[in-house]
Amino acid sequence: MKKILFALRRPPHCGTYAQEMLDIIMTVAAFDQEVSILILDNAVFQLKKQQNPENAGLKDTVAIFRALPIYNINTVYAEMESLQERGLSVADLDQSVVEIPRNNIGEFFRQFDLVLSG
Repeated sequence: MKKILFALRRPPHCGTYAQEMLDIIMTVAAFDQEVSILILDNAVFQLKKQQNPENAGLKDTVAIFRALPIYNINTVYAEMESLQERGLSVADLDQSVVEIPRNNIGEFFRQFDLVLSG
């Protein structure tokens, strides 16, 4: 089993990109891989509370994140500075995350066999 990290950087409602990435993540996890997710930059908005994407005809990415434990994806990481720079804190997010300081990201990456950016 490989340890795979998906590092997400894009906001939740830039077309279907975020939804498609989450679909890929769940597919990889379904094949008994140890999958983790790191949200950085504008991707931190993917977990922000009180979104209404249905108004724009998009799926709710928060609902998809809630389904991740079914695929044994139990921990989502967030870059601390990405949250702070966007005026967010973990209290603004719909699910709990483990915060990683920006200066520890390189070391964090080394624990994975494969890091995929999206």
